Amino acid sequence: MKKILILAFAILWTGAAAAQHTHGSTKGPNGGIVQDVAGVHAELVVAGNTVTINILDENNKPTPAKGFSGSVLIVSGGARETVSLAAAGETSLKGQAKADIPTGAAVTLVLKNAAGKSGQVKF
Repeated sequence: MKKILILAFAILWTGAAAAQHTHGSTKGPNGGIVQDVAGVHAELVVAGNTVTINILDENNKPTPAKGFSGSVLIVSGGARETVSLAAAGETSLKGQAKADIPTGAAVTLVLKNAAGKSGQVKF
């Protein structure tokens, strides 16, 4: 009986560990934070007032962003701004905020892929 309980615990524990697939602290190839959303990895890079979302595959290699669309909600203190993202090159989406984006601002991405799958993630 003890062996069965140990085996059951081991199966549940490894299954839970395998199900966790987050990248909140993972740095992407361009130095940004990587998160899973809409079936891809999205890397957030902020410079001044520009928001760039790099579309990456499971191995964090650039993948075509053709057919992707999205927006980001930027919240800093009491200020909130929604920025639409447009294609920028083959593997990225970009948008411009009205002012520089402060360090520590909360950025929420809503992304829709070419197949119509959408998702939301907070950076």
